Amino acid sequence: MSEKLQKVLARAGHGSRREIESIIEAGRVSVDGKIAKLGDRVEVTPGLKIRIDGHLISVRESAEQICRVLAYYKPEGELCTRNDPEGRPTVFDRLPKLRGARWIAVGRLDVNT
Repeated sequence: MSEKLQKVLARAGHGSRREIESIIEAGRVSVDGKIAKLGDRVEVTPGLKIRIDGHLISVRESAEQICRVLAYYKPEGELCTRNDPEGRPTVFDRLPKLRGARWIAVGRLDVNT
């Protein structure tokens, strides 16, 4: 089953879907040697070659993804966002880094709760 390219790359931990869309629009992503366009769909197969800035990216089918769940006690003052333009600390700053994956916040709390 084909999926949108930005979804496949986001699932592989290379940014949010919106960040990946910007990378695709900038012409930095290629699929099997051809520059990708926003809206392209891919079939994740063993022979698929996706590159970002010339670097080969490892992707898996969604069924192959390992689901990890982490309960995190959010200290007061941390934001539940991936990054903050004001430079404030986020819950993701303190989580362990994952290779080929990313953490997703489930639920949302205000900065002071």
